[in-house]
Amino acid sequence: MLTAHRIALDPNNRQSTWLARAAGTARFAWNWALDEWQRQYAAWKADNRRPRPSEAALRRQLNAIKREQFPWMLEVTKCAPQMAIMQLGRAFGNFFAGRARYPKFRRKGVDDRFTLSNDQVKVSGSHIRIPKLGWVRMREPLRFSGKIMSATVSRTADRWFVSITVDTDDPPRRPAENQGVVGVDVGVAALATLSTGETIPGPKPHTALLKRLRRLSRSLSRKQKGSRNRARARRKLARLHARTANIRQDALHKLTSELTRRFHTIVIEDLNVRGMLANRRLARSIADMGWGEFRRQLEYKAARRGGLVVAADRFFASSRTCSACGHQLEVLPLSVRRWRCRACGILHDRDVNAARNLLAYGLAVLNGSTASSAGCQACGEEGSGGGRKAVVKPASTKQEVSFVPA
Repeated sequence: MLTAHRIALDPNNRQSTWLARAAGTARFAWNWALDEWQRQYAAWKADNRRPRPSEAALRRQLNAIKREQFPWMLEVTKCAPQMAIMQLGRAFGNFFAGRARYPKFRRKGVDDRFTLSNDQVKVSGSHIRIPKLGWVRMREPLRFSGKIMSATVSRTADRWFVSITVDTDDPPRRPAENQGVVGVDVGVAALATLSTGETIPGPKPHTALLKRLRRLSRSLSRKQKGSRNRARARRKLARLHARTANIRQDALHKLTSELTRRFHTIVIEDLNVRGMLANRRLARSIADMGWGEFRRQLEYKAARRGGLVVAADRFFASSRTCSACGHQLEVLPLSVRRWRCRACGILHDRDVNAARNLLAYGLAVLNGSTASSAGCQACGEEGSGGGRKAVVKPASTKQEVSFVPA
């Protein structure tokens, strides 16, 4: 099983300069290869007798010209440009297979990273050896044992990190407390509401730091381009964005670890998060909660404990259906947080009611019942149509973790 551990680095000034130079080399190789790929692909489309571009041919082409045209590439490890072109080849493969978007050019300050192959990396305690640089101190030792497959060095704000991918044996599955099945409804007022009645508030870091974010953004916009003051203001803004992301990630990791520890089956909605972000009134609140990351963490952590994540159909009316009698409302505005069932007269909290309906959905799926017996229409993970069986979503084992497993 491939597992990645992301560790903060503690380089000195000389090492930080070298890492920035290696990341710039990888970015240049990616952009050069992407430009060449587009040019050669257009020529191949016009004349099929020309060779079709490939990442192997582009790597050979760069090796043939870099000593004369780009001699500064020799100052860093050869893995930086070569692995960048190999990653571009995989990106095009995913694009033509319909799994990803068309590759874009990398930008300085945004895509600062480079990858090392397994034969170029050595880890000893809290240090990692990088070719042509030497030993660099890590903030903590590698948590997993096994064969190191690759290592990616990246920069977030003004801090450097290394993500080490290790091929480990399947770890012993840590069983959950087995409190049964739980329905989880995510929202913007509270991060998650459980079918047990528990409500977990979200930290909303972007909202909490929005005033400071606006002040630093205004300060950056008033600095002269190319000046040191602008570079200093840009670093301050980048650190604030990184802090916002760290607060959100910390809350999500704690919540998902707690849920997967307590329950063996978790039922969630298959939300179209990207489509919901088109709502200008709710986009900021939805993004601040991190719904997509919440589901991703639930899936791989549940799989590590031998649990399941059941994804209900995105058209399942969990909020508009009475969890007591099954009566369904035609319309329920988002502003209505509590409503009374016209059929049985029970007063419902909108989020708790939705979570209980998701619980009933998950129990019906586990019992092998049909979608109609669950009181809803079940469909696949992507919600592409009704009438299909509900998805019991297993997790991918190729996930990056940055937390200590509970």
